[in-house]
Amino acid sequence: MFIPINPGNLKTTKRKDTPTMPQDNVIELKKPESFVEDPITEILRNGARKLLTEALEAEVESFLCQYKNLKDAKGHQRITGNGHLPEREIQTGIGPVSVKVPRARDREPDKESGPIRFRSSIIPPYLRKTRSMEELIPWLYLKGVSTGDFSDALAALVGKDAPGLSAPTISRLKSIWQEDLDQWQNRNLSYKRYAYIWADGIYCNVRMDNRQCLLVIIGATEDGKKELLALASGLRESELSWTEVLLDLKHRGLRSPQLAVGDGALGFWKALEKIYANTRRQRCWVHKTANILNKLPKSLQPKAKEKLHQIWMAPEKKEAELHFDDFIKIYEAKYPKAAQCLEKDREVLLTFYDFPAEHWRHIRTTNPIESTFSTVRLRTAKVRSCFSSKTVLTMAFKLCQSAQKRWQRLHSYRMIPKVIRGVKFVNGIEEVRNAA
Repeated sequence: MFIPINPGNLKTTKRKDTPTMPQDNVIELKKPESFVEDPITEILRNGARKLLTEALEAEVESFLCQYKNLKDAKGHQRITGNGHLPEREIQTGIGPVSVKVPRARDREPDKESGPIRFRSSIIPPYLRKTRSMEELIPWLYLKGVSTGDFSDALAALVGKDAPGLSAPTISRLKSIWQEDLDQWQNRNLSYKRYAYIWADGIYCNVRMDNRQCLLVIIGATEDGKKELLALASGLRESELSWTEVLLDLKHRGLRSPQLAVGDGALGFWKALEKIYANTRRQRCWVHKTANILNKLPKSLQPKAKEKLHQIWMAPEKKEAELHFDDFIKIYEAKYPKAAQCLEKDREVLLTFYDFPAEHWRHIRTTNPIESTFSTVRLRTAKVRSCFSSKTVLTMAFKLCQSAQKRWQRLHSYRMIPKVIRGVKFVNGIEEVRNAA
């Protein structure tokens, strides 16, 4: 609570060299207890309502036009408009928007197949919230908002009235989503091939039981699409946890990928060696760069970062090796830990040169995972709530499902079948063998 204090009522002794604090730089921070309507939001909602109504009317008009030549026994139009369904509110990112879905009537239903019905694809039956709202719920969970606090959080974000988003409703949604996760975790993987996989351990800013983290694997299919392959909770990023994840994938039919991309977590690489020994390794350059720079003074970091950039941006492996050696020579004398950090992973940092150059932008880093979890990843923050690993896992799964729809296909994906077949690439170029 903010309590104004009259400075005149306080007796203080000031040193002559102590600057006086200005009175106008103290700002009251109010708790957002209620949602305040504003004219701009109302205009947006009215505009959304109008556009939605027009889209629904155009949709039903197209439906009626589709059956305009269909007549009943008396020669009249068989499929006609029939008013609207009762008005209902759809929860959106700008608050509730009222809508009436049109109806159509079949004057003479077929006795065997039944009546022809109009079903809106824009507003499906029982829709109460938009896709952005579906993403908001798991996002709030991973930000540390407990079930009991959802009403206040949603009121501040989408309006004071949020029907259908009460704590019991959220709990029911959690149960449904957990069933979806269970089915997804038991799906068959034998009918697909994955050329590349990206692996990382994610620490969200909610406290999970037993100090666990999320173990994530994303794969690139034969047609270049990125898919969430595995999502599990593990004890930190231990070898045992990663072994369980990879073994489960193998038992469900996942064949050996050509390349795995990950950071320096030893647990994953040890597990990979045991389960998929033929899969080659590529260390993430973003993680490696950060690790090296942390071992250098801040004043040297910009120049060192530029030197590292020259290595992985070199057009050929030989040139990359030269830049690699230059970096070691420059920093090993005064900053041996930085030089050793780079040198020890020389081979696995340059693996990408043996794969198509068109794919280098994708396989040099674990960016597919980093970008997906960028809004919820925070390794050090703590919140008062502690969530079960199952709950956090379910919420992360829903976020990944939504994000996966927006993941971009790999560039030059038509080259992926060659990678899967084991075609050899040198400096990113396919090696052409002369016929004997």
